[in-house]
Amino acid sequence: MAKNETGKKAKVKADEVPIKVVARNRRARYEFDLLDKLEAGIVLTGTEVKSLRAGKASLEEAYASIDRDEVWLHGCDIPEYLQANRMNHKPKRSRKLLLHRSEIAKVASKATDRGMTLVPLSIYFKNGIAKVEISVAKGRKTYDKRDAIKKQDAKRDIDRASRSRY
Repeated sequence: MAKNETGKKAKVKADEVPIKVVARNRRARYEFDLLDKLEAGIVLTGTEVKSLRAGKASLEEAYASIDRDEVWLHGCDIPEYLQANRMNHKPKRSRKLLLHRSEIAKVASKATDRGMTLVPLSIYFKNGIAKVEISVAKGRKTYDKRDAIKKQDAKRDIDRASRSRY
């Protein structure tokens, strides 16, 4: 049971699924313009799951690609599980993402355009199952990044000013 603002226990609604975020790709929102987002399952070994549950993963250099009607996650670093034996996994191996055929076709048509790529945004557990949020994204130029920072700062200043009035 979750606690509400008053500190009392509140029931979690059936449609509200508890999500435990393991890793976020914070640079993705700065480096890319995100267009479409998808939730995909990920094929993992036992030691990878244990390492993820311990909260250890990095999406810094990760990207996704489509190869023969399958989506693969490359460059995602899930460190070895310390308590495992010699049957441990390779930290930077490619991992298959689980999507429906129609979703793969939709993403593939958009991702093959010039300047478009598949970027993983986060890894999380939803109902005890590891998921990856990926996005079709277009890379930003340097001046676009500066523009985005200016807009963010202006919005932050406006929010600050509106909060101080009341």
